Amino acid sequence: QVQLVESGGGLVQAGGSLRLSCAASGTIFKVNGMGWYRQVPPGNQRELVATITSGGRTNYADSVKGRFTISRDNAKNTVYLQMNSLKVEDTAVYYCNGAVLTSARYEYSYWGQGTQVTVSS
Repeated sequence: QVQLVESGGGLVQAGGSLRLSCAASGTIFKVNGMGWYRQVPPGNQRELVATITSGGRTNYADSVKGRFTISRDNAKNTVYLQMNSLKVEDTAVYYCNGAVLTSARYEYSYWGQGTQVTVSS
């Protein structure tokens, strides 16, 4: 069993910053790609925010390039999202995703429970 637990969401004024964290725990052989997605309103499709490979290669949505930075600590199986210059339109529930090898052969995709980010004007 693998769990991804997010933290760091909250309420911030436009122009402010927040840092999200997501830690994977459980039966883990290796964590491959990790990423952040967001959803607004609830029920809509989740959109990609940023991803990072185990080797550190990153990819960002155009809407967050230059403002958000994704990073990870492989020793802690943790991924971070530093969000700067936040805009009202960044308001969403942010979800962490991880491609986790539970053994040398089997990889599964796991999601965190989501953390609310609200940016006020």
